[in-house]
Amino acid sequence: MNVKQQDRSPDIRPAVAGSAGFLPAFEGMRGAAALGVMLTHVAFQTGEVTDTVLGRVWGRFDLSVALFFALSGYLLWRPHSRAARGFSDPPRIARYVRHRLVRIMPAYLVVVILVLLLLPEARASNAQVWLANLTLTQVYTPFTLVEGLTQMWSLSVEMAFYLALPLIAVLLARLRGRYAGWRIPVILLTAVASLAWKYVPIETAAGVHHDNWLPGYLSWFAAGMILAELAVAPAPAVVRIVRVRFVMPIAALTAFAVSVSPLAGPPGLVELHPREYAVKIFCGAVLGFALLAPIALAEPGHRHRILASPAGLMVGRWSYGIFLWHVAILMVAFPILGVPAFSGYMIPVLAVTVVLSLAVASVSYALVEEPSRRALRGWEARKKELGERPSVVHTVHVLPEPRLHGGKAAITTAVTAKKASS
Repeated sequence: MNVKQQDRSPDIRPAVAGSAGFLPAFEGMRGAAALGVMLTHVAFQTGEVTDTVLGRVWGRFDLSVALFFALSGYLLWRPHSRAARGFSDPPRIARYVRHRLVRIMPAYLVVVILVLLLLPEARASNAQVWLANLTLTQVYTPFTLVEGLTQMWSLSVEMAFYLALPLIAVLLARLRGRYAGWRIPVILLTAVASLAWKYVPIETAAGVHHDNWLPGYLSWFAAGMILAELAVAPAPAVVRIVRVRFVMPIAALTAFAVSVSPLAGPPGLVELHPREYAVKIFCGAVLGFALLAPIALAEPGHRHRILASPAGLMVGRWSYGIFLWHVAILMVAFPILGVPAFSGYMIPVLAVTVVLSLAVASVSYALVEEPSRRALRGWEARKKELGERPSVVHTVHVLPEPRLHGGKAAITTAVTAKKASS
């Protein structure tokens, strides 16, 4: 009997830097995103966001938020992508929630409390403003984005994504093993569908805009999630394209140029037509993917000269504090310089805001953020140690036929050691 054998070529995938572990350039990219958000806010408050070409450019630096969201999508989804292919266990929800809360809330609460108590423009805030800001529900509560904290709408969206991520993981749980290749198409189709979110007729209270809710920005997170899937299971063709020297920079510049054009609507705080909103969001998703892909899909060991430099890592380390504090500091920069808002002077206002934000962010990192994370790591280490340490359990045995000594039954105590369960 002749047996026909069919040769199978092994599934050879290229090695990439972002398949696991810490990427220093992502830390630097986070810092660049924080500075981009600061730049657009300074430009707006100094009156430089206008309908001119340069004014539109300053205004569209608000797409720096897309970088933040894509980074979150990548870093938080990668463990789920690895688990779907059997490279690691699925993330534990309790640990995930603890780490997200400790990463976000301590420094955030400090900013909210100090701004609402000390910033003159925010002192008159009522209980509803306090509650919405303390619970990160500003985008669902009317008129609660107060001076000094207006940028926190994006953190409210980010928190919604944190809460939704475990549910998304459950919905895609069946796409594992040989079906894991379907994960990218499903995520991509969901992202494309979310571009129509502003067309959905939803009645909201005055001062609440449903286009500021998570579904409207899902494609920005999805850009990072798709990149995480590609980093864990790299598609050779995609990796080759990403590694071509100018492909991703051209894609990023093209997306930014389209976002600056009238296709994405006017700059500033104006209501966008659903079509303009979809174009802007699409451009942000492309921008986020195009800027992060060359880092995540680079050859292992590749180090970005600027983003992974000591200065880039420093700004990235302080990026969360920069984001939290820069709007309140911007409000203070005007009286420091003796100039009113919306009257120009963008360069000096930007310089003061950058210097003070870096200083305050460094203090926030040293006194609030890092101690909070260190405390959590210590608590988890102690919990793990207690779970692994043998515990002493005293088991009392009473002899069936007690021997009387002074009218009392003699009781023997056996000491049994067993390993405590975690």
